[in-house]
Formats: sequence, C-alpha cells, structure tokens
Amino acid sequence: DPAQRRLRELTALSKRLQQVHPNVLAKVLKQGVLYQNEDIVAINKPYGIPVHGGPGIKNCIADVLPILAKMLENMKAEPFHLCHRLDKETTGVMVLARNKEVADRIRLLFKTRQVEKIYWAISLGDPDPTEGIVEIPIVEKEVQSHQSHYKMTLAPNYRLSPEDGKVVKIRKNRNAETAVTRYRRLAASSACSLLELQPITGVKHQIRVHLAYGLGCPILGDHKYSHWSKLAPQKLPAITLKRLKLEQSKARHLPLHLHAHRLSLPLGQRIDLTCKPPHFFQNTLTKLELDIANE
Repeated sequence: DPAQRRLRELTALSKRLQQVHPNVLAKVLKQGVLYQNEDIVAINKPYGIPVHGGPGIKNCIADVLPILAKMLENMKAEPFHLCHRLDKETTGVMVLARNKEVADRIRLLFKTRQVEKIYWAISLGDPDPTEGIVEIPIVEKEVQSHQSHYKMTLAPNYRLSPEDGKVVKIRKNRNAETAVTRYRRLAASSACSLLELQPITGVKHQIRVHLAYGLGCPILGDHKYSHWSKLAPQKLPAITLKRLKLEQSKARHLPLHLHAHRLSLPLGQRIDLTCKPPHFFQNTLTKLELDIANE
C-alpha cells in the first residue's frame, strides 16, 4: 500500500537522519536555509530531529551548528546559536543567530512575546467555535497507568460546582504556567480540520495540549496527547482512515502534523519568515481534501 509505504519511509528517514554523520545532517539543514542576513540564519527544521541532545540521541541540531556555520560562512566561522526550540516531531521555521549578542536579543523577544508565531496543524474533528482563543494554564503531571509517564495537561482556573452547576474559581496550581493559544479553522473535510494557530505564550507542548484537551481536537499523528490515561496509537475515524488508505492497526506510524509555518521577528525592521509544510503534510492535505487554495 503506497500510503503505508510512505509512512514507513518517513519513519525510516527520521531514524536515518539521527544516525547519519553530523556533516550529512548539516548539509540537509544547509539545503533547507530559508533566509540569511548578517545577524540570523533561518532554517527549515526537518521532521524527527531533536533540537537538543539527550540519552539515546546521536544527532541533534545543536550538535551540528558549528559544522553548518562553516558550510555557510567559512572554516573560521563561530558556531551558530539556538534562539528557540521546536519539538522533535515539529517541522518548519527555526531561527539561528550568528553571534551570542543577537541570540540574546532574539531570546528576549521570544520571552517578552514580541515574536509572532503562526503554526499549521491538521486536527481530528472540528473545533467549536471554529475560531477563538484557548486560555487555560498548563502543568506537567505524572500519569499513573501500567506504563507510568509524564504529560503536560490543563490546570483550569475554574470548574463547575456539582451542586448548582455554577462556575467557581479554584485555587491556582502553583506549578501551572499561563498558556494562551489563538486558533482559526482554515478548512474542514474527512472528519479533520486544517487549523492556523498562534501561540501567544510558549509553554512546552502548548498547542498539542490546548487542541487535544481544551478543544477536543488532537493533532493528527499525536499519539501522546490523544488519550490521557495511556500511551497508545491514535484512534482515527473511518472516513479519515479511508481517505488516507490506512488501517487502524498502522495508525501508530502516522507522523505528527504540526508545522511552524511563519515567524515574524522585530529585528530593526520586521523580518517575515515563511516555510511550506513538508511533503507528507501536503500529501495528507490532498488526501483528506483539505483545500487551502485561498490561503
């Protein structure tokens, strides 16, 4: 089956990229350069590559920044600096700074919410309403199950009183972080939606948590946040499986469909950086008939 073959190829490719020689990964990043000037280099982050290293990670973007700098500049170039991070499975616009001063400036812009970030995601289901703002704090919790693990989850400031159904303010969780996500539906078809998302804050896994637990529309391929109590493959509607030519038993191979589509940086003049979604994302849009010709 071509759809399942493509999924297997994508999984294999992201595994291979983590095993290749760092020079090869740097070359892939060099081919994905979207923009550069004397201060920054913007790259298209590939699927499945972590930004930082950790146990069992052979290759990550941070490790190949010295090689990338030499490839783009010269052999004496100082390494590029990370200004922000994207999840391992997220693709799209990522900004690197050519020196530490610029990196510090850009990190401050992110911290003070002056960078406009626009993501695209394919979600299961249709958010109701189709446009709005999710403003629910997020906290990390341990999930007690046969396979204990940690997840980010919602820590609402309000709940409904069981006695009379009235809205009651509850004591704020000290560890919870303020999280605000603006969303807008661009298209809907095949029991899925294409959403444009603007995270106003930058909490870990914010978009994924707000969509899955706040709107009840988990991102396609998000096997971590499609259930609360377990880690299990996402359950897909019959129409979605049919359009993707996929069996439910193979759903676990579906990649996360979350893409950093645009970044707008106020560095002197405003720099707008845009990046097309990867091929697998575009193929899914076509198969699900999520038409964004008007965008």
